[in-house]
Amino acid sequence: MRSLSAFLKLMRALLHAHAGWWTIRTEFSKLSPAEREQRVQAWATRMLAIMGVRLVVQGTPPRDGPLLVVSNHVSWLDILTVHAARHVRFVSKSNVKHWPLIGTMADGAGTLYIERERRRDALRVVHSMTEALSKGDVIAVFPEGTTGDGNTVLPFHANLLQAAISSGAPVQPMALRFADAATGELSLAPRYIGKDNLAMSLWNVLKAPPLLAIVRFGEPQPSWGRDRRAWALSLHADVQTLWRRTH
Repeated sequence: MRSLSAFLKLMRALLHAHAGWWTIRTEFSKLSPAEREQRVQAWATRMLAIMGVRLVVQGTPPRDGPLLVVSNHVSWLDILTVHAARHVRFVSKSNVKHWPLIGTMADGAGTLYIERERRRDALRVVHSMTEALSKGDVIAVFPEGTTGDGNTVLPFHANLLQAAISSGAPVQPMALRFADAATGELSLAPRYIGKDNLAMSLWNVLKAPPLLAIVRFGEPQPSWGRDRRAWALSLHADVQTLWRRTH
């Protein structure tokens, strides 16, 4: 029965994904930026519900930019969860742009892309982020640079924090945690590390008992006079503290 339920969820999720793709292709060019953000947030909220994931938001989501949000990274499900809590522009690895269906949707959500294999590409992305922040955007990054196991927060890379320092934008720490809705215990169903692949992780989420996607926002921190490496260490500790409070 659980496999049948998962299959039905998958069919509904694919239909909803295709509807989102079609909206981006046919309607987004006619919408204002605020209207696009509302559409993305509503779409992400609905997708979570289809997959049996209930969003829990703790703390105060950002209202306006410019702002850089930094968070731990657990899974592909992080993107949907954060968009449902508050639309942001993500910085994502460049190969996502070429994924069928998902690439179009990432473009529609305003994603900025980075080629992680090229160290110099970080400079280009920092420049693009600085420009976007200077225009008032809200951007989210995962400073760990990869997904963790859900039990720990990996060390933060400092490079992308330079965009906040250069633009004068504040940074808001945020923590993500996925839990069993019935018990509140940590769920590893969305895990996406090592030999895990997207299809396996998606199927594990669909088969799992109802889940909670918990997003906890901290307080924004000013960027003036910051050293990015020291700030990365401090923000890492802040995200760890927020993560513990999601329990």
